[in-house]
Amino acid sequence: MSPHLRNKNILFAGKMLSSSFLFFLQRSKFKHISALFPSLSLTTSASFFSLLIVMQISLAISQHLPFLSSLPETPPEHICKFAFPACRSPTERRISSNVQPLPVTQRAGLFSAVSHAIEEEEYRKARAEVSRKGMEVEGYSIEGVSVGGHETCVIIPSMNTAFDIGRCPARAVHQDFVCITHAHLDHIGGLPMYVATRALYGLKPPTVFVPPCIKEDVENLFEIHRRMGDTELNLNLVALDVGETYELRNDLVVRPFKTQHVIPSQGYVIYSVRKKLKKQYSHLKGLQIKKLKLSGVEITDTVLSPEVAFTGDTTSDFILNPRNADALRAKILITEATFLDEDPGIEHAREHGHMHLLEILEHAHWFRNKAVLLTHFSSRYKKEDIRQATLKLQTKLSGKVILSVLYIAYLPKAKREKLRKRSKKTTQQRAARVGQKRWRAKYPETETNNRS
Repeated sequence: MSPHLRNKNILFAGKMLSSSFLFFLQRSKFKHISALFPSLSLTTSASFFSLLIVMQISLAISQHLPFLSSLPETPPEHICKFAFPACRSPTERRISSNVQPLPVTQRAGLFSAVSHAIEEEEYRKARAEVSRKGMEVEGYSIEGVSVGGHETCVIIPSMNTAFDIGRCPARAVHQDFVCITHAHLDHIGGLPMYVATRALYGLKPPTVFVPPCIKEDVENLFEIHRRMGDTELNLNLVALDVGETYELRNDLVVRPFKTQHVIPSQGYVIYSVRKKLKKQYSHLKGLQIKKLKLSGVEITDTVLSPEVAFTGDTTSDFILNPRNADALRAKILITEATFLDEDPGIEHAREHGHMHLLEILEHAHWFRNKAVLLTHFSSRYKKEDIRQATLKLQTKLSGKVILSVLYIAYLPKAKREKLRKRSKKTTQQRAARVGQKRWRAKYPETETNNRS
């Protein structure tokens, strides 16, 4: 038999095994696989174990299949054995005698590949869930995702603006402005996809603000993508330096401020713009003011009010910079809190250009914001860890709104199912209580009869 035909037969056998396993699991309600791998569905479990058997056969006949050649060799720390039926032919006896146990470990080889695939799938699901929710803060709707080292993209739809774009979430595509704080991939990696997707949807070229020191590199990046993809990627790339102002629309402007990270970085403040009558004309009546205005006299001052400030990745040094006062008095401050507990501590956070929650506690008296939104938590923390840690801020920042919701926390599938059932049970109990109250209100004589 030719090697090509042999490969084809083994792959066909694998598909048949997968179908048989799935039928067996569904009919027998087999629970052992779900207990071993709670994140795998029955279909995935059947395919997974069929693949292991195909690998056993491949090893037995000394014919390495192409799709298995990329798997790394692993030390025999854990052995995974499968019992084959009794041999009925010389060929089967030869295959059975040559079958070797398949070594697999939790963190290498096939289990590692499956583990990473599950983790990425869980991340995508959690990311989509968080991206859809959003929140209302001080009159602004805020959406996005921020996980330290994975991605950051915070969206303010009413301002038509996104801060950073690590993986280009779908909601970011419709924002006309993107403010890039620095060049780490979890903050800028989705930029080419953002520009390309807007072109695909027929949207106008976006305006992207970057620190001046990286503008040339970003231009080169887009040139490479244009050359590789033979496509146009049109955008208005603006090098906006600290202290410079750019008009987003008639009533909004953006201005960068200095932050401290391991590479050049800057934050952004978006200001609302309004006109205020000058003091020397405040005593005049309407007709007099109108005449002055028609005669060309400038009777108003332009007043900038900081609405939203976004720091990106930074150390706590930005808090002590007097030139950053507008960021600390903006209506909403969106800043990072990568680390929460004593291990790793403040020194580790500063060494990597990040901020520790304890530093926010230490400098709490500088914040004049109405709301502080914490982001960029390390992926090592779970949702409950973050909730408990940020409760410490409530007493320190009295009168402020402390939010810590732009993150993704993983929960094992079994735990999620348990919480879902508990929530469903609680909802049913609440509905039953409400129903009883309505019944008693409608038929009070029933309650009287029951008591008697």
